[in-house]
Amino acid sequence: MGYLETAAAFYSEVAQTPEIGLCCVQSSPLQLPGLHIPDIMQEMNYGCGSTVHPSELINEPTVLYVGVGGGLEALQFAYFSRRKAGVIAIDPVADMRDAAAHNLKLAVESNQWFDLNFVEIRSGDAFELPVPDASVDVVAQNCLFNIFEPADLDRALAEAYRVLKPGGRLQMSDPIATRQIPLHLQQDERLRAMCLSGAMTYNEYTQRIIANGFGQIEIRARRPYRLLDAPTYQLDEHLLLESLDSVAFKVPMPEDGACIFTGKTAIYAGKENVFDDRAGHILPRGIPAAVCDKTAAKLLALLPDECIVTPSTWHYQGDGCC
Repeated sequence: MGYLETAAAFYSEVAQTPEIGLCCVQSSPLQLPGLHIPDIMQEMNYGCGSTVHPSELINEPTVLYVGVGGGLEALQFAYFSRRKAGVIAIDPVADMRDAAAHNLKLAVESNQWFDLNFVEIRSGDAFELPVPDASVDVVAQNCLFNIFEPADLDRALAEAYRVLKPGGRLQMSDPIATRQIPLHLQQDERLRAMCLSGAMTYNEYTQRIIANGFGQIEIRARRPYRLLDAPTYQLDEHLLLESLDSVAFKVPMPEDGACIFTGKTAIYAGKENVFDDRAGHILPRGIPAAVCDKTAAKLLALLPDECIVTPSTWHYQGDGCC
């Protein structure tokens, strides 16, 4: 079998027999008034973080969720889009679609606000999304795109870009690798399906997103995910995988390149009350201002003795410079 077929067979297995802790989610479950997650959904939470960020979900957006899993994040998205087909969840694996449908029926019993028609489950995959161009506000996926080989990742990112409305958001959580994963692990189809060997480095991952047209990326969280220990995985030294939660925006690409926000701030420490770089960034003296990494580098080059840039927090929540 090819690696995609191996992945489909693997997720058919874990749909029928849940494998608790498969992806070792490190983020706390979303706590919202009146939202109750059935135990089976939590057991089948095959993700590495979260794609559900309440600040992104005002005005009942239309959400396309790629890879429905056990239905947990589809239910969470529906909390913010309480209307028919407010959430469209797709999956190529019939057993996973069936499991999610069953779990959502259980969710009706413990969530008075929830109606089954809020989530429409469809057959489909990331390479041919079954919705028209520019038709959804949010595309989300959790711990799926890291499985794809580079050419297939490009196909999936291009499809997400196609179906998003202008200004729409691609909300993702994926493992990334702290260094290049050796070829013998990349070629292990079972490990790739388990989200252990397909991860790219942070720079490779973000540059793929940018190359497919997204003009702005915001990093919501970055945390340890799994350790590939040297003896078990035949490595010269241990290799740490991290979980990266990000939001990429379908906005025009700036002439000087995409903006990536990682939680840096710039602080002007010069003699003037305010510094204006004539490029849209105004810094009052002594007051931290959130900036993208590109702007941070430019300010340091322009004002090496009068500007302080704080390190990336990797937990950026918006309202930055660009």
